Amino acid sequence: MPRPVVIADDLSMHYPARSAAKRVDAVSGVTFSIAAGESLAMIGESGSGKSTLAAAIAGVAGMHDLGSPVIHGGALSVLGTDVRTMSGRMRDTLQFRVGYLPQDAGARLSPHLTAGENVAAPIYARDKRFDQHLAGQAVATLIDQVRLPLVTMNKFPYELSTGQRQRVAIARSLILEPELLVADNPTAGVDVTVRHTIVETLREVQRARGISALVIAGALDEVRALGDRILVMHEGLVAGIGTMAEILDQSWHPYVDGLVRADRLMTTDDAPAPSARV
Repeated sequence: MPRPVVIADDLSMHYPARSAAKRVDAVSGVTFSIAAGESLAMIGESGSGKSTLAAAIAGVAGMHDLGSPVIHGGALSVLGTDVRTMSGRMRDTLQFRVGYLPQDAGARLSPHLTAGENVAAPIYARDKRFDQHLAGQAVATLIDQVRLPLVTMNKFPYELSTGQRQRVAIARSLILEPELLVADNPTAGVDVTVRHTIVETLREVQRARGISALVIAGALDEVRALGDRILVMHEGLVAGIGTMAEILDQSWHPYVDGLVRADRLMTTDDAPAPSARV
Protein backbone atom coordinates (compact mmCIF):
# COMPACT_ATOMS: atom_id res chain seq x y z
CA MET A 1 0.00 0.00 0.00
CA PRO A 2 1.35 3.49 -0.89
CA ARG A 3 2.14 5.70 2.08
CA PRO A 4 -0.65 8.26 2.75
CA VAL A 5 0.21 11.74 1.51
CA VAL A 6 -1.00 13.26 4.81
CA ILE A 7 -0.77 11.67 8.25
CA ALA A 8 -1.97 13.58 11.32
CA ASP A 9 -1.36 11.71 14.57
CA ASP A 10 -2.83 13.18 17.79
CA LEU A 11 -2.12 16.61 16.30
CA SER A 12 -2.66 19.70 18.48
CA MET A 13 -2.19 23.32 17.43
CA HIS A 14 -2.61 26.77 18.92
CA TYR A 15 -2.06 30.38 17.91
CA PRO A 16 0.76 32.26 19.63
CA ALA A 17 -0.31 34.52 22.48
CA ARG A 18 1.62 37.00 24.58
CA SER A 19 1.21 34.73 27.60
CA ALA A 20 0.86 30.95 27.90
CA ALA A 21 -2.29 31.39 30.00
CA LYS A 22 -4.09 32.97 27.04
CA ARG A 23 -3.27 30.22 24.56
CA VAL A 24 -6.24 28.19 23.36
CA ASP A 25 -5.97 25.06 21.25
CA ALA A 26 -7.45 25.52 17.78
CA VAL A 27 -6.89 21.81 17.06
CA SER A 28 -6.89 19.22 19.86
CA GLY A 29 -5.57 15.69 19.33
CA VAL A 30 -6.71 15.19 15.74
CA THR A 31 -5.88 11.95 13.92
CA PHE A 32 -6.59 11.22 10.25
CA SER A 33 -4.86 10.48 6.95
CA ILE A 34 -5.32 11.21 3.26
CA ALA A 35 -4.48 8.46 0.77
CA ALA A 36 -2.71 9.04 -2.54
CA GLY A 37 -5.27 10.27 -5.07
CA GLU A 38 -7.98 10.71 -2.44
CA SER A 39 -10.08 13.83 -1.93
CA LEU A 40 -10.99 14.47 1.70
CA ALA A 41 -13.71 17.09 2.25
CA MET A 42 -13.71 18.85 5.62
CA ILE A 43 -16.75 20.56 7.13
CA GLY A 44 -17.47 22.24 10.45
CA GLU A 45 -18.61 25.44 12.10
CA SER A 46 -16.55 28.62 12.05
CA GLY A 47 -13.74 28.27 14.59
CA SER A 48 -13.75 24.47 14.50
CA GLY A 49 -10.10 24.29 13.39
CA LYS A 50 -10.60 23.66 9.67
CA SER A 51 -8.48 26.53 8.36
CA THR A 52 -5.82 25.87 11.00
CA LEU A 53 -5.44 22.31 9.75
CA ALA A 54 -5.38 23.48 6.15
CA ALA A 55 -2.61 25.99 6.89
CA ALA A 56 -0.51 23.32 8.60
CA ILE A 57 -0.91 20.84 5.76
CA ALA A 58 -0.11 23.52 3.18
CA GLY A 59 3.15 24.25 5.01
CA VAL A 60 2.27 27.80 6.06
CA ALA A 61 1.85 27.11 9.79
CA GLY A 62 4.54 27.88 12.35
CA MET A 63 5.77 31.06 10.67
CA HIS A 64 6.50 32.62 14.08
CA ASP A 65 4.00 35.47 14.05
CA LEU A 66 0.77 36.00 15.95
CA GLY A 67 -1.34 35.15 12.92
CA SER A 68 0.26 31.78 12.21
CA PRO A 69 -0.74 28.57 14.03
CA VAL A 70 1.90 26.48 15.79
CA ILE A 71 2.03 22.70 16.22
CA HIS A 72 2.66 21.92 19.87
CA GLY A 73 1.55 18.30 20.19
CA GLY A 74 1.44 15.12 18.14
CA ALA A 75 2.81 14.78 14.63
CA LEU A 76 1.99 15.81 11.08
CA SER A 77 3.56 14.32 7.96
CA VAL A 78 2.84 15.81 4.52
CA LEU A 79 4.30 14.11 1.44
CA GLY A 80 6.79 12.37 3.70
CA THR A 81 7.94 15.61 5.38
CA ASP A 82 7.72 15.98 9.16
CA VAL A 83 6.02 19.38 9.29
CA ARG A 84 6.71 19.94 12.97
CA THR A 85 10.48 19.72 12.64
CA MET A 86 11.12 20.79 9.05
CA SER A 87 13.74 23.41 8.23
CA GLY A 88 13.09 26.56 6.22
CA ARG A 89 14.53 24.93 3.11
CA MET A 90 12.28 21.90 3.58
CA ARG A 91 9.28 24.21 4.02
CA ASP A 92 10.06 25.94 0.72
CA THR A 93 10.32 22.58 -1.04
CA LEU A 94 7.05 21.36 0.50
CA GLN A 95 5.18 24.51 -0.53
CA PHE A 96 6.20 23.94 -4.15
CA ARG A 97 4.74 20.41 -3.94
CA VAL A 98 1.45 21.51 -2.36
CA GLY A 99 -1.07 23.70 -4.17
CA TYR A 100 -2.70 26.02 -1.63
CA LEU A 101 -5.96 27.84 -2.27
CA PRO A 102 -6.54 30.01 0.82
CA GLN A 103 -9.86 31.59 1.76
CA ASP A 104 -10.90 34.33 -0.69
CA ALA A 105 -8.04 33.36 -2.98
CA GLY A 106 -9.62 35.18 -5.91
CA ALA A 107 -9.57 38.43 -3.95
CA ARG A 108 -5.86 37.95 -3.20
CA LEU A 109 -4.72 38.03 -6.83
CA SER A 110 -2.24 40.79 -7.57
CA PRO A 111 -4.23 43.70 -9.08
CA HIS A 112 -1.15 44.84 -11.03
CA LEU A 113 -0.76 41.56 -12.93
CA THR A 114 -2.97 40.09 -15.64
CA ALA A 115 -4.79 36.84 -14.91
CA GLY A 116 -2.16 34.95 -16.90
CA GLU A 117 0.68 36.61 -15.01
CA ASN A 118 -1.01 35.80 -11.70
CA VAL A 119 -1.25 32.14 -12.67
CA ALA A 120 2.37 32.06 -13.84
CA ALA A 121 3.78 33.81 -10.76
CA PRO A 122 4.56 30.59 -8.81
CA ILE A 123 6.61 29.32 -11.76
CA TYR A 124 8.95 32.29 -11.58
CA ALA A 125 9.02 32.20 -7.79
CA ARG A 126 10.56 28.75 -8.17
CA ASP A 127 12.71 29.45 -11.25
CA LYS A 128 13.24 33.05 -12.41
CA ARG A 129 14.79 31.82 -15.67
CA PHE A 130 11.93 29.54 -16.71
CA ASP A 131 11.13 29.65 -20.42
CA GLN A 132 8.33 32.18 -21.02
CA HIS A 133 6.86 30.24 -23.96
CA LEU A 134 6.57 27.05 -21.92
CA ALA A 135 5.09 29.01 -19.02
CA GLY A 136 2.51 30.55 -21.34
CA GLN A 137 1.53 27.11 -22.64
CA ALA A 138 1.10 25.78 -19.11
CA VAL A 139 -1.01 28.79 -18.11
CA ALA A 140 -3.21 28.48 -21.23
CA THR A 141 -3.78 24.78 -20.55
CA LEU A 142 -4.96 25.47 -17.00
CA ILE A 143 -7.08 28.49 -17.95
CA ASP A 144 -8.90 26.22 -20.39
CA GLN A 145 -9.15 23.43 -17.82
CA VAL A 146 -10.87 25.69 -15.28
CA ARG A 147 -13.45 26.63 -17.93
CA LEU A 148 -12.31 30.14 -18.74
CA PRO A 149 -11.79 31.53 -22.27
CA LEU A 150 -8.16 32.07 -23.21
CA VAL A 151 -8.73 35.83 -23.58
CA THR A 152 -9.04 35.84 -19.78
CA MET A 153 -5.24 35.58 -19.60
CA ASN A 154 -4.87 39.19 -20.76
CA LYS A 155 -7.42 40.67 -18.37
CA PHE A 156 -6.74 42.20 -14.98
CA PRO A 157 -8.54 40.90 -11.87
CA TYR A 158 -10.81 43.97 -11.68
CA GLU A 159 -12.14 43.09 -15.15
CA LEU A 160 -13.29 39.65 -13.98
CA SER A 161 -16.28 38.48 -11.97
CA THR A 162 -15.80 36.98 -8.51
CA GLY A 163 -16.30 33.48 -9.90
CA GLN A 164 -13.81 34.07 -12.70
CA ARG A 165 -11.21 35.40 -10.26
CA GLN A 166 -11.69 32.31 -8.11
CA ARG A 167 -11.10 30.04 -11.09
CA VAL A 168 -7.95 32.00 -11.94
CA ALA A 169 -6.82 31.38 -8.34
CA ILE A 170 -7.54 27.67 -8.75
CA ALA A 171 -5.38 27.62 -11.89
CA ARG A 172 -2.61 29.42 -9.99
CA SER A 173 -2.72 26.82 -7.20
CA LEU A 174 -2.26 24.04 -9.77
CA ILE A 175 0.37 25.60 -12.06
CA LEU A 176 3.31 23.78 -10.42
CA GLU A 177 1.55 20.41 -10.87
CA PRO A 178 1.30 19.77 -7.12
CA GLU A 179 0.97 16.33 -5.61
CA LEU A 180 -1.53 17.66 -3.06
CA LEU A 181 -4.13 20.42 -3.30
CA VAL A 182 -5.34 22.21 -0.15
CA ALA A 183 -8.41 24.35 -0.84
CA ASP A 184 -9.93 26.39 2.00
CA ASN A 185 -13.63 27.05 1.33
CA PRO A 186 -13.18 27.72 -2.41
CA THR A 187 -16.78 28.94 -2.91
CA ALA A 188 -16.75 31.49 -0.06
CA GLY A 189 -17.79 34.90 -1.31
CA VAL A 190 -18.74 33.50 -4.73
CA ASP A 191 -22.25 34.18 -6.03
CA VAL A 192 -24.56 31.24 -5.39
CA THR A 193 -25.28 30.91 -9.11
CA VAL A 194 -21.66 29.95 -9.90
CA ARG A 195 -20.70 27.94 -6.81
CA HIS A 196 -21.68 24.72 -8.56
CA THR A 197 -19.28 25.55 -11.42
CA ILE A 198 -16.41 26.16 -8.97
CA VAL A 199 -17.09 22.84 -7.22
CA GLU A 200 -17.32 20.93 -10.51
CA THR A 201 -14.13 22.54 -11.78
CA LEU A 202 -12.16 21.58 -8.68
CA ARG A 203 -13.39 18.00 -8.71
CA GLU A 204 -12.79 17.53 -12.44
CA VAL A 205 -9.24 18.88 -12.26
CA GLN A 206 -8.43 16.85 -9.15
CA ARG A 207 -9.62 13.64 -10.79
CA ALA A 208 -8.09 14.34 -14.20
CA ARG A 209 -4.66 15.06 -12.69
CA GLY A 210 -4.81 12.36 -10.00
CA ILE A 211 -4.04 14.91 -7.29
CA SER A 212 -4.70 14.19 -3.63
CA ALA A 213 -6.83 16.90 -2.05
CA LEU A 214 -8.03 18.38 1.21
CA VAL A 215 -10.98 20.66 0.53
CA ILE A 216 -12.83 22.65 3.18
CA ALA A 217 -16.48 22.83 2.15
CA GLY A 218 -19.09 25.26 3.37
CA ALA A 219 -22.21 23.30 2.44
CA LEU A 220 -23.39 19.70 2.48
CA ASP A 221 -23.96 19.57 -1.27
CA GLU A 222 -20.33 20.65 -1.76
CA VAL A 223 -19.15 17.95 0.65
CA ARG A 224 -20.97 15.31 -1.38
CA ALA A 225 -19.46 16.56 -4.63
CA LEU A 226 -15.88 17.12 -3.44
CA GLY A 227 -15.06 14.32 -1.03
CA ASP A 228 -14.35 10.62 -1.35
CA ARG A 229 -14.46 10.78 2.44
CA ILE A 230 -15.68 13.43 4.87
CA LEU A 231 -13.93 14.83 7.95
CA VAL A 232 -16.28 16.64 10.36
CA MET A 233 -14.63 19.10 12.76
CA HIS A 234 -16.20 20.58 15.90
CA GLU A 235 -14.41 22.79 18.43
CA GLY A 236 -10.98 21.53 17.38
CA LEU A 237 -11.93 17.86 17.53
CA VAL A 238 -12.84 15.22 14.95
CA ALA A 239 -16.59 14.69 15.29
CA GLY A 240 -16.80 12.17 12.47
CA ILE A 241 -14.80 10.74 9.57
CA GLY A 242 -15.72 8.36 6.77
CA THR A 243 -17.82 8.27 3.64
CA MET A 244 -20.98 10.35 3.67
CA ALA A 245 -23.04 7.16 4.06
CA GLU A 246 -20.92 6.03 7.03
CA ILE A 247 -21.25 9.39 8.76
CA LEU A 248 -25.00 9.57 8.20
CA ASP A 249 -25.50 5.99 9.41
CA GLN A 250 -23.15 6.07 12.41
CA SER A 251 -23.45 9.60 13.76
CA TRP A 252 -22.76 9.86 17.50
CA HIS A 253 -21.90 13.52 17.95
CA PRO A 254 -24.63 16.20 18.43
CA TYR A 255 -23.09 18.39 15.72
CA VAL A 256 -23.03 15.47 13.27
CA ASP A 257 -26.64 14.69 14.20
CA GLY A 258 -27.46 18.24 13.14
CA LEU A 259 -25.75 17.68 9.79
CA VAL A 260 -27.72 14.45 9.36
CA ARG A 261 -30.99 16.32 9.92
CA ALA A 262 -29.93 19.03 7.47
CA ASP A 263 -28.96 16.40 4.90
CA ARG A 264 -32.33 14.71 5.22
CA LEU A 265 -34.05 18.05 4.72
CA MET A 266 -31.97 18.68 1.61
CA THR A 267 -32.84 15.31 0.09
CA THR A 268 -36.57 15.34 0.87
CA ASP A 269 -38.34 14.77 -2.42
CA ASP A 270 -41.07 17.35 -1.88
CA ALA A 271 -38.77 20.16 -0.68
CA PRO A 272 -36.25 22.29 -2.58
CA ALA A 273 -32.62 21.58 -1.72
CA PRO A 274 -31.24 24.44 0.42
CA SER A 275 -27.58 25.36 0.49
CA ALA A 276 -27.28 24.36 4.20
CA ARG A 277 -24.02 26.24 4.62
CA VAL A 278 -22.19 25.88 7.93
